[in-house]
Amino acid sequence: MPLFRETGVVDDVWTKLADDQTVPADGPVLVSLTRWRGARAALLARRGPIGVALANSDAVESLAGDVSRLDLVALHFPKFSDGRAYSQARLLRGRMGYGGELRATGSVLRDQLPFMLRCGFDAFESDQPGFADALAGARTLFSVVYQPAEDGRTPVSFLRLSSPVIRGRWPAGPEGESSSEVTNYNY
Repeated sequence: MPLFRETGVVDDVWTKLADDQTVPADGPVLVSLTRWRGARAALLARRGPIGVALANSDAVESLAGDVSRLDLVALHFPKFSDGRAYSQARLLRGRMGYGGELRATGSVLRDQLPFMLRCGFDAFESDQPGFADALAGARTLFSVVYQPAEDGRTPVSFLRLSSPVIRGRWPAGPEGESSSEVTNYNY
């Protein structure tokens, strides 16, 4: 399945291993949480990047001590109406400080891209036609946002609070005349 980033389609260099497959000596490997728990020391001792694939029912807190060691966390969307992977992404990025690749797999639909980006996803597996074009415009689809998230955008409520009118001053007029005092209504 094609792998997308905001720069476009990229080659997926990760080897996805089943729990019973032999782990190669080097190269990037993606393993299940079960395999990670059972072979953590051996996986950390090998050469090459390590990733863990989580089902949407897995507790991300089980990776709490290891997020700095992982280069990839893949979160699975079993169907488009199941949003638990959004919560997992927010926990990984926001509370646990995960800074590696966060990949959305499974039922990844292009109309959900703006929300996935806000939660911290930066890579997507999808075979939907037009996915690359949808991803290119997803970050700017909404000009303002209402809630803080993992994408670093400033919510409109914070922008309003920094407005000169709210701070008690009218902005300068079109001819450059000075602003006059206004009543601050404590917005």
